Amino acid sequence: MTLKNTIRSIPDYPKPGIVFRDITTLLADPRAFRRAIDELVQPWSGSKIDKIAGIEARGFILGGAVAHQLSAGFVPIRKKGKLPHKTVSISYSLEYGDDEMEIHVDAVQPGEKVILVDDLIATGGTAEAAVKLLKKIGADVVAAVFVIDLPDLGGAKKIEALDVPVRSLIAFEGH
Repeated sequence: MTLKNTIRSIPDYPKPGIVFRDITTLLADPRAFRRAIDELVQPWSGSKIDKIAGIEARGFILGGAVAHQLSAGFVPIRKKGKLPHKTVSISYSLEYGDDEMEIHVDAVQPGEKVILVDDLIATGGTAEAAVKLLKKIGADVVAAVFVIDLPDLGGAKKIEALDVPVRSLIAFEGH
């Protein structure tokens, strides 16, 4: 079994010309899900990681499992207006317009070691904003990890330009 074989590709979603890489099939396969989490965690096994930050929504699923494996806390990064406590926010650009994400102001203590987790990195706009948001509240972002990278879209390079190493398990050429 390869993890790549457990990803469903959906052509022309959400618009013509885009191939959507759907991880719900990976998540539904217990062996593939376990393997993906084990591979995401492996470089930091035995290290002191304070928090895992997951980007809404698939990053919550993966991030919660990674946090459990590393005995770290979990921090949600959500769309504006979804968190109940005082927040810090950041605006960012997407292919289809602008968006805003938030994190609780006290989610991370200054200097805590944090790994950012999401399912996929494409153009990198959302992940770049998440890294900047984490750094804004004092996090030491030690890595950003993804199941899938679409390297032709350059997102990983944007994150690496912020001095944050990127790890992905699968690459799909094209977009």
